Amino acid sequence: MSRGVVLVSHTKEIPDGLKRLIGEIAKDVPITTAGGLEDGGIGTSMERISQAIEENPADELLAFYDLGSAKMNLEMAIEMTDKKLTLFDTALVESAYTACALLAADAAETEIEKQLAELKIK
Repeated sequence: MSRGVVLVSHTKEIPDGLKRLIGEIAKDVPITTAGGLEDGGIGTSMERISQAIEENPADELLAFYDLGSAKMNLEMAIEMTDKKLTLFDTALVESAYTACALLAADAAETEIEKQLAELKIK
């Protein structure tokens, strides 16, 4: 099974920039993004999130988001896919970067979850 990452944000620039940053240390980890609304506005779209999930070539995905309504839309999109997704309530930049570095090193899911637990948003 291949593993990848989905990044969700209220703006297009945040996940695109984060994907670019992560590419410096984990270029082989498949990352797809869903940022902003269709009209370029601030917000998240369940349809765009679903598209990012389906376009990611990995079978198992780790999902990261920036704010509460992004989580709600992610949860709805997760219900509509057959892929295995793990949603993390962690600091977006730090946890996505850490997870991708660990995925690139072929770390076990338990190790990734352990390291990301320290980045949990309370």
